[in-house]
Amino acid sequence: MPEITNLNDLEKTPHAEVFDHGSPRTVRLQLEADQQIPAHQHPGTNIVLHLLTGEIDLSLDDETYSLAPGDLIRFSGEHGISPHAIEDSTAVVVFAPVEE
Repeated sequence: MPEITNLNDLEKTPHAEVFDHGSPRTVRLQLEADQQIPAHQHPGTNIVLHLLTGEIDLSLDDETYSLAPGDLIRFSGEHGISPHAIEDSTAVVVFAPVEE
């Protein structure tokens, strides 16, 4: 049976898990203006980030991508990842295991 929810009902920040189980991991990422998550990796995954509101500069290794609402970016979790919110921002992020 499908379950309907609203992203705003997920309370944990900056990462609110959409599913109770971990695969594929899906989170609502909510950052306040000027909040930055330090560079980190998610080995063994492909990542999709869909920016819903706000503006984020997403650093992947040595490159930075400016994202606006509606932008969707796909990348390997092997990159060093660091999102920086230019303004209050909300995104949905999916971590899909890499198929071997």
